[in-house]
Amino acid sequence: MTDSKTTTKAVNVTSKASVSVLFAGDSGDGMQLTGTQFANTVAVRGSELNTFPNFPSEIRAPAGTISGVSGFQLQFGSKPVYTPGALFDVMIAMNSAALKANLKNLHQGGIIIAGTDGFDEKKLKLAGYPAGVNPLEDGSLSNYTVFPVPVQQLTREALKDSGLSSREVDRCKNMFILGLLYWLYNLPYEGTVEMLKSKFSKKPLIADANIKAVTAGYFFGDETEIFANIGRFDIPPEKEHGTYRRVTGNEAAAIALAAAAKKSGLELFLGSYPITPATEILQNLAKMKKWGAKTFQAEDEIAGICSSIGAAFGGALAATNTSGPGFALKTEALGLAVIMEIPLVVINVQRGGPSTGLPTKPEQSDLFMAMYGRHGEAPLPVVAASSPVDCFYTTYEAARLAVEHMTPVICLTDGYLALSSEPWAVESPDNLAEIKPRIHAPRKPEDPPYLPYKRDENLVRSWAIPGTKGLEHRIGGLEKQNETGNVSHDPDNHELMTKLRAEKIARIADTIPLQTLDNGAAKADLLVLGWGSSYGAIKTAVAQAIEKGYSVAHAHLRYINPFPKNLREILGSYKQVLIPENNNGQLVHIIRDTFLIEPVGFSKVKGLPFTEMEILAKITDLIKEL
Repeated sequence: MTDSKTTTKAVNVTSKASVSVLFAGDSGDGMQLTGTQFANTVAVRGSELNTFPNFPSEIRAPAGTISGVSGFQLQFGSKPVYTPGALFDVMIAMNSAALKANLKNLHQGGIIIAGTDGFDEKKLKLAGYPAGVNPLEDGSLSNYTVFPVPVQQLTREALKDSGLSSREVDRCKNMFILGLLYWLYNLPYEGTVEMLKSKFSKKPLIADANIKAVTAGYFFGDETEIFANIGRFDIPPEKEHGTYRRVTGNEAAAIALAAAAKKSGLELFLGSYPITPATEILQNLAKMKKWGAKTFQAEDEIAGICSSIGAAFGGALAATNTSGPGFALKTEALGLAVIMEIPLVVINVQRGGPSTGLPTKPEQSDLFMAMYGRHGEAPLPVVAASSPVDCFYTTYEAARLAVEHMTPVICLTDGYLALSSEPWAVESPDNLAEIKPRIHAPRKPEDPPYLPYKRDENLVRSWAIPGTKGLEHRIGGLEKQNETGNVSHDPDNHELMTKLRAEKIARIADTIPLQTLDNGAAKADLLVLGWGSSYGAIKTAVAQAIEKGYSVAHAHLRYINPFPKNLREILGSYKQVLIPENNNGQLVHIIRDTFLIEPVGFSKVKGLPFTEMEILAKITDLIKEL
């Protein structure tokens, strides 16, 4: 897209449609906070936004090394943005390791703002550069626009009278670089000033120092001629009027649970055990006590889900959240919830595995586990969110399915969705689907005996709240006799109950929306079928492919078990189906087994989300073969 330029008295301002920025430095350089504040500012201004925090798994990786690099990438623009950018336009490299780790993903001709204090001999050696080699001086960056800035030195100068220690002063350098970026992109810094006053209200010296640092960075850009050859940039906001907030996937999931509880008239209970990258759901709900949310940090994952099962039996909208290793520990108790047929929302924020694997890196490798990872015949509904904002709507839908169909429901997100963020037009409660619990009324003496497993037309049993008159019944993990709920070891009864529980889940397909296309024609050469966090990359790649004249379409699944009733028809309308996944091809197996077609899998298992460039290249290759 051609950029248009306007001129002010001070400097040229170039209007751009979008830009992708990476903040990168040591784990202790505050890159996550810096990126988050920059994202908040552009979101409040009204820009479209998508972010990707990427940080080491270690609590404190070795400073100055490649493994210790922490990054926060975001793309913002005046038109819809679905990814943080396959490549970025601007890189803030606080040290040599940050530059070396990320240079491959910077556009040719892109901007590098390098903190020269992080390019001394020691830091260069730690980053793996040969002795005597400094990329800022040897001409190796000639294809980029490089701006060396002594960030630490300038921060120290700005805060020399702050009364803080040298270590405390150096921790403010991320605010200096933030102020500089605000100037470069014609953004206000006042919102960050207010945030700092609030965040450090009990530490006024720290607040004042950070405010001085962000202000100094802004006016460094304004008063020096460092950017004279490129000027400033402006990305005009084009959001519709409304109330917006920036939301991460974990925040959205927590809000959804609270909204579902209010909409259903139930109390909310979350039984949880902290685990990366799912912990923020617990933390966010813990702040909602004034709205009736009850949270319990258990001693382990098993206790977390068992406490939620108890809360569900007691009549609460119960949920538990975890990631892959914790999900494995919860599976026996999940089977208990299946045989009891009680509502329970299980949010699995997937991460790289197996075992401890890659705790801070995203993966979509728990789909088989969600579908089949329980002993015995224990089918469950499985839904998957596709974006940070969609974590709200998918979690809310998981709660609706759980309550209205008296079943545990697994909601899959992942580390990318959980920690990334988007602007969200805050939803009106009036627009949310009704949630209608099937709570059984008290029995009168003349009523027939209570049958806890007597079912309606959707094979759903009623919810008997403990203490309700006349609803005494047995509970536990032993097989129940049909309708009466008495313990039964009868072979025919066990087979009947197994098939009833499976059919109940299958009939949920009658109550969910039909599958729709996200983009493209109803009949074409290639369908790209996705689920989960691949949404943004697929959507962008398919749009680009259509612009090139390719016959391609995109459908994205929210409902994975059961599938929408028309999915077979959709799959049959294309010559070939491509399924990109951040795993070794799990949905490919499920689609093949269910619909007896041979889709093409496209796997990426690197602890990184797909980029639109990767998917577009795969689409191009497949189209040429058809």
